[in-house]
Amino acid sequence: MKFSTKAIHVGQGADPTHGATIIPIVQTSTYTQDGLGDHKGYEYARTGNPTRTALQECLASLENAKHGLCFASGLAATHAVTTLLSSGDHVICGDDVYGGTYRIFQLVMTRFGLTFSFVDMTDPKRVADAIRPNTKLIWLETPTNPLLTIYDLPAIMQIAKSKGIITAVDNTFASPYLQNPLDLGADLVVHSTTKYIGGHSDVVGGAILTNNDKYHETLKYHQNAVGAVPGPFDCWLVLRGLKTLGIRMRQHCENAMKVAQFLKTQPTVENVRYPGLPEHPQHDLAKRQMRGFGGMVTFNVKGGLPAVQRLLGRTKLFSLAESLGGVESLIGHPASMTHGSIPKEQRDARGITDGLVRLSVGIEDVDDLIADLSQALAGATVAQTTTTRVPAQC
Repeated sequence: MKFSTKAIHVGQGADPTHGATIIPIVQTSTYTQDGLGDHKGYEYARTGNPTRTALQECLASLENAKHGLCFASGLAATHAVTTLLSSGDHVICGDDVYGGTYRIFQLVMTRFGLTFSFVDMTDPKRVADAIRPNTKLIWLETPTNPLLTIYDLPAIMQIAKSKGIITAVDNTFASPYLQNPLDLGADLVVHSTTKYIGGHSDVVGGAILTNNDKYHETLKYHQNAVGAVPGPFDCWLVLRGLKTLGIRMRQHCENAMKVAQFLKTQPTVENVRYPGLPEHPQHDLAKRQMRGFGGMVTFNVKGGLPAVQRLLGRTKLFSLAESLGGVESLIGHPASMTHGSIPKEQRDARGITDGLVRLSVGIEDVDDLIADLSQALAGATVAQTTTTRVPAQC
């Protein structure tokens, strides 16, 4: 089966009890057994739930994986990956990652004996140079959040395999529709299903996909032991979103390209980052590694934070909000929102400056989106006495 057919059908056959075409929400905490050890595959809802099983099977099929595990959030899935490690282990992480990933690695897991090196992975040699005798995991995003840098997955995976190091790729920005890291050599794929997979900004969730039986068994054990699992209604919402992932991603990509091309023409915009633009430094790599360029666009506004504050206060269709990947368009300020947990000197060194704006381009009519940005950018050049309050970082 091809992608959109799998998204609608895998794990989602008619319910055998009453023939419901759509997978039901199995809202229960426990399951009645016919006798000791005589059950129908489920004993307690933290351990397993039929709605969650359907979602896990469908997600695994979309990432060409044998196994799928779902979690209560993307960060819960990220934390679960660290359960493959032990105190004293070293992790190499891309230096442009989601602020929440940085926070859980650097501010939480270091307290439990893990150490982290944050590396610019645009040159795979830097990854090789960062490996230590105790390096056990390489973690990366591609495209990255928020700078949309593309990393050479086959090259980095080959380095890791030669050293017996686990590799985990956060594939949230691409979605399985545009990229399948397992096919490129990764051991684990992680998603925030909150984003493109759910697609409607109404659910929080995460997932890990793998072909490795050993890693799956360990992760499944910790999924149950720690208990950061999604509820059945959350799983049902993500399943509903999956059914339209293919058609949504096509429109996200089309709209984002047109928005990026428009932003390039604006005198108030300093530069635009979008993998689909020929001037993107990894454009050719993105064409080889991905099936499309995604729905995220970032750009720098001339005038720094004051101009950004004015811009954020003027958009009408682009909502100032956390998150991404929904059908509606969002605008955000990474330095004070998604990446606020990273110290300013590190943000600035990585290019996450006060003038950087991140767009999650939705599937509205692109002419309306461009008109909204046009009027907002025009207004941002006019000095105003009021400023926009930026939400606290998440």
